[in-house]
Amino acid sequence: MATPVPAVRDVVTEARRLYEQSFGSSPEVVVCAPGRVNLIGEHTDYNDGFVLPMALALVTVVVGSPDPSQAVTVVTANKDVEEPRRVDFYLPNDGSTLSPGQPGWANYVKGVVQHYRASPLPGFKAVIASTVPLGGGLSSSASLEVAMYTFLQQLQPDDGDKVAKAVACQQAEHSHAGVPCGIMDQLVSVLGQEAHALLIDCRSMEATLVPLSDPSVVILITNSNVRHKLTGSEYPTRRKQCMEAAAILGKRSLRDATLQELEDARGRMDQVTYRRALHVIQEIQRTVQGAEALKRGLYEEFGKLMVDSHNSLRDLYEVSCRELDELVSAAMEVKGVYGSRMTGGGFGGCTVTLLQAHVVDRAILHMQERYSGTPTFYVTTPSEGARVLSLS
Repeated sequence: MATPVPAVRDVVTEARRLYEQSFGSSPEVVVCAPGRVNLIGEHTDYNDGFVLPMALALVTVVVGSPDPSQAVTVVTANKDVEEPRRVDFYLPNDGSTLSPGQPGWANYVKGVVQHYRASPLPGFKAVIASTVPLGGGLSSSASLEVAMYTFLQQLQPDDGDKVAKAVACQQAEHSHAGVPCGIMDQLVSVLGQEAHALLIDCRSMEATLVPLSDPSVVILITNSNVRHKLTGSEYPTRRKQCMEAAAILGKRSLRDATLQELEDARGRMDQVTYRRALHVIQEIQRTVQGAEALKRGLYEEFGKLMVDSHNSLRDLYEVSCRELDELVSAAMEVKGVYGSRMTGGGFGGCTVTLLQAHVVDRAILHMQERYSGTPTFYVTTPSEGARVLSLS
């Protein structure tokens, strides 16, 4: 059966308890930011394209207090990260850079501190607790970055520009985690709204709300529990291939290319580069069509686009894997399932399935029977973005 999503207040309770154990006092600030699932539009964000994610009820919570010194101490409650689970460092007060280092999880914190858009920041003590699974393609990293930025806003307010906040968090991931991610994850973690997906134009950063509140329809996330690392060679390689294709086409990015222009230039690029570009150009089209279908309640049409997206990610972009293919195939065998696809960077992580609410249990049972591994299931609906919580 589906794994219940822990209530945010329970995550806060866990974080507060660890804070009091670690520092001998109570925190003054508590915030959270959600993970996300992308319904369609994969590997389009760094090509200036469109994406259609939604914020999840799975969140990262940060509790903490300012410190009068320049000292920073951060403790994570997450037992899946590399040791140590406590880091201490000093804020640079001479304009120098806060260098990344070990443990790796702390680099997301350091990156956000480095790119924070107001000064001077005080030192602080903080505890992080999260329900977003690591390496599952549900954006645990952006959830942590946005939660940490939201926490810093309570210590030293910035100008409140939400898009600039997302960009600063993206820069943190580029500079300190070494992941050349697009803007989607951070934007939806900042801008997410209950009962809505977001159609995001990754060039203009405009986000359009797409209603997704029909009680007869739910989103099923299935974690393959196969871990992936986007800092491996594959993600940067895909980005490079897309840039090469755009250059051959004489375009700023693949967002500006048409299928006809790609076909005309096919003889001037190798077959792998052609396949990468073909996926991106078609996926951008699918995402726009998918948003329109959802707005109109055309779930079967949206489901078909999801399956087309998965097949393209498997065959043209080559970022799927056996486990994800198994889960998608199993889901599509169940009557009442509209569509299913891998979501996230690929090579493991999660699938996302749109289905009728009354067939959820049947779908889960069938996928468990057909899958060779041990999956984890979450039934979810669109949730709210980053926010400050009450300590009471």
